[in-house]
Amino acid sequence: MSKNRKKHSKKGFKRNSIRPLLIQVFERNQGEQLTHKEICQVIDARDPNSRQNVFDELSMLVKHGSIERVNHFTFKSLQNSQYLEGKIDITQRGAGFVSVDGQERDIYIAPPNTNRALQNDQVRIKIIKEGKSRDEGVVVEVLKRDKVLFVGELRIARKDAILIPDNHRMGTEIIIPLSKTNGAKHGQKVLAKITAWPKGSNTPYGEVSTVLGASGSNDAEMLSILYNHGIEPEFPQEVIDEAEYVKIELDSDEIKRRRDFRKILTVTIDPLDARDFDDAISIERLQNGNLEIGVHIADVSHYVKPNSHMDKEAVKRSNSVYLVDRVIPMLPEQLSNVACSLRPNEDKYTFSAVFEMDESGKVFKEWYGKGVIHSDRRFTYEEAQDVIMGAEGDHASELKLLDKIAKVMRKRRLKNGALSIESEEMRFKLGENGFPEGILIKTSKDAHKLVEEFMLLANRHVAMFLGKPTENEQKSTCIYRVHDTPDPAKLDIFSVFIKKFGYSVDLTQPESISKNINKLLGDIRLKNEYSMIQSMAIRSMAKATYEVENIGHYGLAFPYYTHFTSPIRRYADLIIHRMLENKLAKSGHKFDNGLEQICKHISSNEKKASESERESTKYFHTLFVQEFIGEEFEGVISGIADHGIYVRMDENHCEGMVPMNAIPGDRFRFDQDSFRIVGSKTKKEYNFGDRVKVRIYEVSPRKRQVDLELIEV
Repeated sequence: MSKNRKKHSKKGFKRNSIRPLLIQVFERNQGEQLTHKEICQVIDARDPNSRQNVFDELSMLVKHGSIERVNHFTFKSLQNSQYLEGKIDITQRGAGFVSVDGQERDIYIAPPNTNRALQNDQVRIKIIKEGKSRDEGVVVEVLKRDKVLFVGELRIARKDAILIPDNHRMGTEIIIPLSKTNGAKHGQKVLAKITAWPKGSNTPYGEVSTVLGASGSNDAEMLSILYNHGIEPEFPQEVIDEAEYVKIELDSDEIKRRRDFRKILTVTIDPLDARDFDDAISIERLQNGNLEIGVHIADVSHYVKPNSHMDKEAVKRSNSVYLVDRVIPMLPEQLSNVACSLRPNEDKYTFSAVFEMDESGKVFKEWYGKGVIHSDRRFTYEEAQDVIMGAEGDHASELKLLDKIAKVMRKRRLKNGALSIESEEMRFKLGENGFPEGILIKTSKDAHKLVEEFMLLANRHVAMFLGKPTENEQKSTCIYRVHDTPDPAKLDIFSVFIKKFGYSVDLTQPESISKNINKLLGDIRLKNEYSMIQSMAIRSMAKATYEVENIGHYGLAFPYYTHFTSPIRRYADLIIHRMLENKLAKSGHKFDNGLEQICKHISSNEKKASESERESTKYFHTLFVQEFIGEEFEGVISGIADHGIYVRMDENHCEGMVPMNAIPGDRFRFDQDSFRIVGSKTKKEYNFGDRVKVRIYEVSPRKRQVDLELIEV
């Protein structure tokens, strides 16, 4: 038997720390018989209480079929022990779910068996119990920490300080010695790192690395959101320095190597507050009567070279992050807002996709290559919309013609099976102090759809050019933007949801799902429940990701699709630009190495950015509604869980929760099979989509939480 011993506190073991240690002992001593006494010696369980806890845990492992009992006090491991590796997701209640590549179902880890693993850590686990719905395991080892820096509120006591993490799923506080607080004061938001985690202890020790500011201040809370999701708000100095050396003025020799579009009418259409303009559209009538429409994209690849400091930082970030009150760009502002930005009345380098087409949107020829443009006019979406609707304005005839073609292409796309789900864009009107004074809901109008259709045109054709094999060549390497078909289980939930509003849609035939959902949303567009049903339709769809293997894009009904049009804010687009340049130059350079891993990385970072943006919105929502504590609102049940129901209020579009034990009139339970809650005595039901009246009871911006009371009507 191995003589290696683990040293632990003489105060003894807590039972919830023993099982992972026992698993490790049996892992190191495969097939050997070990007595209870020997096991206690190895893990240094000395006191009577600890030894009894060890025996109880050994008995539980036997019961679960993880080890074998030789006699009453002797045990041995099973030869068929199964160890797996994966990423752990910790719930607010302390349980874990480990996702393992190649396995459909996550493995459940009970709270005592997480073995100090934290959210998103890479772990090695052992299966201790096989179940019908899912297997149960125990964390044997933490292989890699997802992060070492943690954000929270500092609480200073007499002997030491405690970091209360903002991320409630972390599952533990951090003890900070008073000498390691870095001057932070009680109640401040800080960034801290774990420096030690004694064996046998459930609580780590750490030190404050950065003071973020007063807890509850907008700046501190936004920084907290960013750091919690692993997003660095500032660029390293070497990246800033490299960006400062970028030559903004165009080079005459470089212009000669490019196609010159400067004499062709070119415009940009962007939000009012946009600072980075990464796409422009040109239009010119040809002698044969056709149109030549150019989609011109900022040539980021000209400035950001592979393996440069800026490139390494861009792949690390993968995308820009848009919080309510700030933008965390993928590239330094010297590039994103100046050198690469297609600003009006300035000559700029582009990577262009040019299409000869007629007014029905039929493409006859296409051209890809490096260009130089001069943006003649910067339109806001509002300005472009006014012109489209008939107002006098610059380049009115050209804008109306582009709008006409866009509408034809959109109609054709929807006819081919594309989904027509237009998500709402929520904007906060911020006062001088950064406090939200109002909420604006923006919907997609013709001007937005005009830009969207031409960007889709460019992305689709670039994907086909790169990925679709011709007769004389094999397919090129490409990063595809893919979107899988919907999960039938999620479609069932959607069907249950819309029935509460009196609607029924056939979602059984894959070829007609999108058309039927489009028809439903079109029929109810002016009704109160439209926003809620639209949101549920989005939730029922799969998430789009980046992949090297192409499965097509279900939502757009495109067999080939990629991202080419936003290299200022997405790293995937920058890679596509390099791939396209490589193919046009016929250089033969291969992009295969590590491409699959890059796809996983940028897809993961896209998710982090999306979560950060949602949390930012939740924070400002809570700031806004805390003025309405005690007031009543009507709303719709937007979510149901075992701990309560979620209600989205009509007036302010804010979602809050009614705890299960606070629902009046009965004791309610969650029926997971039918996604509803039911009263034990009254049999009263609450379902998705039910209209209810609630009162705002409590609001916590720090927790991004709105607590509601359900009012019986």
